[in-house]
Amino acid sequence: MPHPIMFDDDDPVLARVRKVALELPDTTEVVAHGRPTFRCGKMFGNYGGGEKGNRVRHDQSILVIADPAEREALLTDSRFFLPAYLGAYGWVGLVLDDETDWTEVAELLDASYRLIAPKKSLAKLDGQRSTENP
Repeated sequence: MPHPIMFDDDDPVLARVRKVALELPDTTEVVAHGRPTFRCGKMFGNYGGGEKGNRVRHDQSILVIADPAEREALLTDSRFFLPAYLGAYGWVGLVLDDETDWTEVAELLDASYRLIAPKKSLAKLDGQRSTENP
């Protein structure tokens, strides 16, 4: 039995996340477990999720693989949460709302992408970044 869809395709917050995530080279969007996921071979972003240890859902959130050096600091910030299932593998969640800093979202997705992307995709990203900032 497939998972129920747990997002609205017309969600404007999801549209902003898609724009940021899909600008990264070789990225695809795949619905998995009822939620949009962003991948470059492996998954580096997930839209929406629940907190580990309770039934609190954050349907407008982004889950990313945190830089191990920053993970604990991120989790001390009340905007972040330890996601169910993925939290045990180094992931964190960020609640998205009207106060969201979209530059921060882009940086988190970029850092997560860099942890999983193959070298050829990273080379494309770095080439893209160098042409944006001459």
